[in-house]
Amino acid sequence: MDTNQDDLPVRYSEHLETPIVHLFAGPYVTVGTQRREVPEGSKQLLAFVALRRGRVERRYAAGTLWPFGNEERAAGNLRSALWRLRRAGINVLVADKWSLALCADVIVDLHVMDQWATRLIQGTAAGHDLDISPSVSEALDLLPGWYDDWALMERERIRQRLLHALEALSVRLACLGRFGEAVDAALLAVSVEPLRESAQRALIGAHVAEGNLTEARRTFLLYRDLVRRELDVEPSGDLSALVHIREDRPTFSRSWTPHSASQAV
Repeated sequence: MDTNQDDLPVRYSEHLETPIVHLFAGPYVTVGTQRREVPEGSKQLLAFVALRRGRVERRYAAGTLWPFGNEERAAGNLRSALWRLRRAGINVLVADKWSLALCADVIVDLHVMDQWATRLIQGTAAGHDLDISPSVSEALDLLPGWYDDWALMERERIRQRLLHALEALSVRLACLGRFGEAVDAALLAVSVEPLRESAQRALIGAHVAEGNLTEARRTFLLYRDLVRRELDVEPSGDLSALVHIREDRPTFSRSWTPHSASQAV
């Protein structure tokens, strides 16, 4: 089976013959152990429909994906893209005269990752959800190199969703005493957005929970210098509550707990 299937936070062994649309490092499609490459002229159409999570009007899809020229030409381009998909053996879209949609049994890796993030944010994650999937890094940069408005909006939406999920995951792992993984989750969020204070808070909190006060101090001072230099601001009082500064010498708040940090994520 394709390794990306196993990396996602879902058990694909239950869906061995189910078509899976991979938007991370894609798009491409797998069915069981077979990988099927999407024709170049059909990639945007497949991604566009997969991102919509429902039926899409043909006219709207054609006009969005092929905005230059008249409606007849755009409709022709859409028909050609559908034909190329069928010719490649990729039968994951259902189309009628008016609309397009994914077939009901198709899995999309983005949807799976989005559901994983939702469980973490809502506090209902357990078991396999508490592992950091290697696919998260790819999900944080969805469809790289695509600059269409619809792709940019979805890329930013899932990026924000996953950053919140990683912060919540870090706090949850710290509560369970899995400090190394808590640090890893927070570091991944920080690496994507170093100026994001909630990610820095999760990282500092994980260090404090483990008793690594020097690491917490170093992280705070690096972040303070960064926001001073880049934004000409100071860290918030919430962050300073974890590492108190007196005459530029940090001391540490023993009132911090993973539970209290989760309220700030």
